[in-house]
Amino acid sequence: MRAFREAVEAGDLDAIEALLAEDVVFTSPVAFKPYPGKAITAAVLRAVVQVFEDFRYVREIGDPDGPDHALVFQARVGDRELTGCDFLHVNEDGLIDDLMVMVRPLSGAQALGAAMGARFEQIAKDAEARSA
Repeated sequence: MRAFREAVEAGDLDAIEALLAEDVVFTSPVAFKPYPGKAITAAVLRAVVQVFEDFRYVREIGDPDGPDHALVFQARVGDRELTGCDFLHVNEDGLIDDLMVMVRPLSGAQALGAAMGARFEQIAKDAEARSA
């Protein structure tokens, strides 16, 4: 999805949030269960942009006019390099209703989990404020 990629690459958090459906489900590479809802998804994405360093998309897979997209990225968390993929599904309105992120290697996922875990209290507060 070109609009999402461009918003992420520009660091435009408001544009990213505007592309999310209210009923979006976010599946994290480091959390046990998915996070349902726009508020928590936006809060998680706002935190991720602080955690990832040297983030860049390296490949886009899928039919530009279809509902399913895969955006392969590379980034660093501390001293750990990682490769990941954002799997997106868009609804009939063109909004993202499913966002699943996968990363590798395990050491990169562990570094990501630790960094995000340290921010989770703030993420929860941000999500609560957004849903109010």
